[in-house]
Amino acid sequence: MNSSLSLEEKYLVVGAGKSGVAACDLLQKKGRSATLYDMNENMDFSAIQESHPDWKGIEYANGLYNGKHNEGLFDGITCVVMSPGVPVEGDFIDEIKKRWIKLSGEVELAYSLGLGEVYAITGTNGKTTTTSLTGQIFLNYFKSVFVVGNIGIPYTSVAYDTVSDTKIIAEISSFQLETIDTFKPHVSAILNITPDHLNRHHTMENYSRIKESITKNQTSDDTCVLNYEDDELRRFGETLKCKVIYFSSNRELPHGIYYRDKSIYSTLSGKEEKVIDVTDMNILGVHNFENASAAIAISVAAGVPMDIIRNSLKEFKAVEHRIEFTAEKKGVRYYNDSKGTNTDASIKAVLAMDRPILLIGGGFDKKISFDEWVETFAGKVKKLVLIGETKYDIAKVCDKFGFKDYIFADTLEKAIDVCAENAVCGDCVLLSPASASWDMFNSYEERGEIFKDYVRKLPE
Repeated sequence: MNSSLSLEEKYLVVGAGKSGVAACDLLQKKGRSATLYDMNENMDFSAIQESHPDWKGIEYANGLYNGKHNEGLFDGITCVVMSPGVPVEGDFIDEIKKRWIKLSGEVELAYSLGLGEVYAITGTNGKTTTTSLTGQIFLNYFKSVFVVGNIGIPYTSVAYDTVSDTKIIAEISSFQLETIDTFKPHVSAILNITPDHLNRHHTMENYSRIKESITKNQTSDDTCVLNYEDDELRRFGETLKCKVIYFSSNRELPHGIYYRDKSIYSTLSGKEEKVIDVTDMNILGVHNFENASAAIAISVAAGVPMDIIRNSLKEFKAVEHRIEFTAEKKGVRYYNDSKGTNTDASIKAVLAMDRPILLIGGGFDKKISFDEWVETFAGKVKKLVLIGETKYDIAKVCDKFGFKDYIFADTLEKAIDVCAENAVCGDCVLLSPASASWDMFNSYEERGEIFKDYVRKLPE
């Protein structure tokens, strides 16, 4: 156990999604009592109850909290566990603070009740690829490994099964970092920090502070992996008490991992060693070579031999929904980058393409600027098809920079049709929205699956 929690504590778990259910399951297995609470007034808990017939000591509550409705919700509660998707501000949070109730999160809960050593990866972009790749390397070397977190597997769903020598590879989002307290990775990694989720975090200063808090409990026995080409992170690295390993896609480093002339090198042993030729990997783009470099640094810090790292890099396949090749129809290649939910991610996808692009963009508005994204279109994007809430905002930016070849579509399917009609042999169609999915879809995964299914039905 990484920190002590009292058996007498009673928990309020907020959010009845995947994370909240996993948190209640862990608490039940550990003999704790809890109330699973969801703010959806129409929430039906019957499916959860049916799928967890062994639960004891779990109660249920739902409905918007306004201080009167759900009166007594906090009675006896000593700890509130927030699911990542629930904002940590507003009247509900004010009430928790006023009552001096401990505020926690799913990641903190799992860390407190679990065992093993944590390797935690955050950043605006590249988290899922880096986490998946690091996980594959570790699985090829260590006996007990779990790959968890924002990647889609709640940390709480595996914490009960961890042992002292378990290695936990965790993708950690800014939403999850808002509620950490004692959480301490043996190795942390911050891949990059660019504007995202400002509708929740409000300012870049606050967003950066939250991302960097992944290191707040690390000591000189721990390590942080940072992107040397990110000015903010390079400066941040100079302030840390833990060991720092940098990676770079633009320069050689005396002690780090770097990309040069289509190969990745390491100088962590005190001399330069070629790790791999990037042509031997199954991932595209300089951003992915950065992700691989970060995974190498994490793995070296964990003591994984270089031959295991090298072979794992060769085996690794691209993450679903991240510049994922879908099909080739009439000489046109279709790529699903639905996970490109901000401009920095989508810029990397655009730059990774080696063909003229018909680009599908737009979606839920996270209050970010589209200027840098649109600036990359020159010489790369031949037509832009816009969908979702942000389509008119993106169009205004296109006009500002003189990019006129854009069109609006009401649905993703219509956007694909427009691209198919305008594409010629040698082009590519890229879904890389630079926006979240929540205006038209339940998730970026759903958006990506709809794209892939529709593309595969296009005539050969």
